[in-house]
Formats: sequence, structure tokens, C-alpha cells
Amino acid sequence: MAKRLLPLLNRVLVEKITPPSKTSSGILLPERTAKLNSGKVVAVGPGCRDVEGKLIPVSVKEGDTVLLPEYGGTEVKLSEKEYHLYRDDDILGTLHE
Repeated sequence: MAKRLLPLLNRVLVEKITPPSKTSSGILLPERTAKLNSGKVVAVGPGCRDVEGKLIPVSVKEGDTVLLPEYGGTEVKLSEKEYHLYRDDDILGTLHE
């Protein structure tokens, strides 16, 4: 049975991107390069409401690559995969190629 987590309010579900530990030719990369705080957005909540009741949408969408803070977020495990749940305000920016 596959589970799907739909975040509430302004929460964003992110799957962290783990960079390769060695190159295609077999050269091992140092540990410092393995610590990249980026991830791919898997699901987003609808947003939160302001004082007047108007909906403020989340600033990222599914499929975006985002820059994450070093600490924070809530770790979630779904069917042997690790995800992290962040607030929209905690995400530092989006990465574009």
C-alpha cells in the first residue's frame, strides 16, 4: 500500500538531493562536497490565511529544486524513503539551471 502525504497550510514536503560520493571514473570526492543543502519539492500545502482570511499561496511548486537551511525541518519516513517537511518561510530559495 503506497502512502501519499499531503502537507497542510504552508508546509512543503522535500526529498533531499544526495550528491554522488564518487565520480563516474571512480575518484572519491571529499566529505565537504557531500553536504549540499538542496532538495526536490514533492508536495506542497495550499497555503495559509492572513488576518482578513485571504489565502496566501505557497511560493514553491512541486518539482522545484530548493535551497534548504542547514538545520530545521521535520524528518518523515514513508515507504523506506526519507523526506523532510519545512514551512514555506524556512526555504531559502529556488535553484535554477
